Amino acid sequence: MLTRPRLWFTLVAVWFAILFWLSSQAHLHPPGPEFEGRDKILHVGYFALGGILFFAGIRLRKPALGLLAAAFITIAFCSAVGAFDEWHQTFTPNRSGNDPSDWLADTLGGLLGAIGGHWLLRLLPRSASC
Repeated sequence: MLTRPRLWFTLVAVWFAILFWLSSQAHLHPPGPEFEGRDKILHVGYFALGGILFFAGIRLRKPALGLLAAAFITIAFCSAVGAFDEWHQTFTPNRSGNDPSDWLADTLGGLLGAIGGHWLLRLLPRSASC
């Protein structure tokens, strides 16, 4: 089951739906301690998760696609979703949106997600990994 691209792309869709819902919240208070830069760490972490899911899906769907090409596509995907998310927040009351540092954190999350996705696929049985 973990070798099926459809599973990974379904999880990407769920990830995106949750992101859209979170961005639609006028007051978002994630649990945990408050500290400087917490928001950026949350952005990087959430987009790294999305990047892992997307990278796994694309590498399993197109095994002939090179590692760097899959990583670039994953980073571009996360960056585009991050830009959309920032734009979407401009329509949410009490949210500012269009924050370049949030978008940069989303893009960095995509890079980390591509790396994490590569590691994840290496853990799968050899017949499933790329």
